[in-house]
Amino acid sequence: MARKAVQLIEDPKTIKLLADPLRREIIREITNQPQTQTQLARKLELSPSSTMHHLKKLREAGLIKVGRSEVGAYGILEKYYEPTASLFIEDYKKASPKLQKYFLHTHVERLRGMLAVSQLVEKKSIQISSHELRDMAQEIANLLPEIAKKYKLTRMDANRENLQIKIYSEALKSLISKGKWKDFFPDIP
Repeated sequence: MARKAVQLIEDPKTIKLLADPLRREIIREITNQPQTQTQLARKLELSPSSTMHHLKKLREAGLIKVGRSEVGAYGILEKYYEPTASLFIEDYKKASPKLQKYFLHTHVERLRGMLAVSQLVEKKSIQISSHELRDMAQEIANLLPEIAKKYKLTRMDANRENLQIKIYSEALKSLISKGKWKDFFPDIP
């Protein structure tokens, strides 16, 4: 079933919900295959009540929904949860300073991976300090909402990982096509 490709998260309370690694894992799990509370609890090694708590919070925030319901064993109605979008991107500027630090760490790690691949492909050493890496990651975090807006009305069935790679690649290309980062990648137009 097609769903929105990207949902931009601008509400600080919802951004805070997404900062929880367990909730992000729940979303990741149900993106490829809708699952019940029981299935998620088993996979994530959580109690059913803890799983329901997280599902309730995600549902109230509009990040997940019940995709379908089926009568299961013993006549119990089982709800299958799925995300409302394939990918959620938080508006970095609207997050609290504490959450910005959390998300910045994720952006730094993703950027390290991208730079490692670039270095491997280009066969040129990229010299960057930890301060520069942090600054570059922060600029990418600020660019992501703008790039995500291009995909906001798109519907998709495709792999969320491919979409995330595409959006990060566009952010990096936008970043290095101008300003002080252009010198790090002189061969990219």
